[in-house]
Amino acid sequence: MDVIVVGAGPTGLTLAHELALGGARAVVVEKLTERVEQTKGGALQPRTAELLDARGLLDAIKERALPRSESGGHFGGLPVALDCTPWRTRCPHPIAIPQWRVEEVLEAAATERGVRVLRDHPVTAVEADDAGVTVTAGGTRLRAQYVVACDGAHSTVRKLFDLPFPGRSGSYRAVLADVRLSAVSDLVPTSAGHFSTLTREVENYWGMLVPVGGDKYRFTFGKLDEEETPASEEAVRQALTAIYGEPTTLAEVLTCSRFSDATRQLEQYRHGRVLFAGDAAHIHSPLGGQGLNLGVQDAINLGWKLAATIAGWAPEGLLDSYHAERHPEAARVLHHTSAQRVLANPKPTEDVLALREIFTDLMRLPDTNRYLAGMMSGLDAEGRVPDLDLVTDDGPTRLAELLRSGRGVLLDLTGSVELPEEWSGRVDLVRAKADEDLGAMLVRPDATVCWRGEGPLEDALRATFG
Repeated sequence: MDVIVVGAGPTGLTLAHELALGGARAVVVEKLTERVEQTKGGALQPRTAELLDARGLLDAIKERALPRSESGGHFGGLPVALDCTPWRTRCPHPIAIPQWRVEEVLEAAATERGVRVLRDHPVTAVEADDAGVTVTAGGTRLRAQYVVACDGAHSTVRKLFDLPFPGRSGSYRAVLADVRLSAVSDLVPTSAGHFSTLTREVENYWGMLVPVGGDKYRFTFGKLDEEETPASEEAVRQALTAIYGEPTTLAEVLTCSRFSDATRQLEQYRHGRVLFAGDAAHIHSPLGGQGLNLGVQDAINLGWKLAATIAGWAPEGLLDSYHAERHPEAARVLHHTSAQRVLANPKPTEDVLALREIFTDLMRLPDTNRYLAGMMSGLDAEGRVPDLDLVTDDGPTRLAELLRSGRGVLLDLTGSVELPEEWSGRVDLVRAKADEDLGAMLVRPDATVCWRGEGPLEDALRATFG
């Protein structure tokens, strides 16, 4: 076995798929016996959608998506939708979809490529040496060249290695529950929409009901005078009545868990042959729906690099570039979610109210809105290129379709660029025409441009593809 992936959430399953696409043999070990059908992580951001489109998985995601108004994301819960259209994307709005539905798509894609997912296999030991890593999971000893911990905020692997997880503890603990309602008041929303239209603050409660199909809703709530709101059926019932009125009647609590706004990040994502991704590497306030997306993007950045390392053609430093590229991205999310905590405080001071008003006015300015939209959606990622409409000798296509193989792409819109033979096994040369003159570009398997015609092409090929 080449890689043991710990955790069958969106991060781990995405990584397993990417590894298999790159030719590496991967197995996923998961402590749970079956997938938890909870609506947590309920939206995919535009950049994540673009990356899944580049793997041919977006259509299956959309088939499972929930109805949602075509409104943009939010920043700090303020009542101005973020407009992603200036970023030239085919996916300008968040896609509303329960996390477990995303996992369905990712697991099917991974297993189709030969990945095994071993459930009821909790990790109890991890032993690393110079040659590889041995993992004991569910009483079974597994051996691989590398291990990637994608096992969440309370990562067992991180704890076994006694790694510091610096940051700050949460200022509150709120409740996330999937519920069925037998009756609703006029205050209950009939469809998912912009965050600012869904949140309510009543007495000492704050909460948000989001319809997820039929009589089912995702209910998020907290109590201002309690740092640790209990995750119980009675607490859910009381909160529903307080926020949405007596006519709103609870029929059943399907799932119920607590979360906090704790903010932490590993100092290093790689420790020899053990790497970390997703919530195992970073946690933050859930404002803005960044968590699932950040983890999937970690996995797509790491997958091809680790597969290339295992295959033996990775240039020096390629695997270490995972930490160099992704650690700052997560640090940025930790930074802006901390700022959003101030703006979204359900018990604001007069100063915070004044700040909200000014910030709301600023968000109506096109340049400010574009900046925040790019940051929150991930569309401002360094090296991102829009999904171009192209015409090749074989007919019309898109850049996303050219990346489905998981190989690099040398896209030549000039008709004059040549791909040296020694890289033809890892990079596809595609000559095409587009509506705009963009010259030529070298695109990594993770849809990131690493050369745009400046400097020798061979240097870029050598630095990226060995």
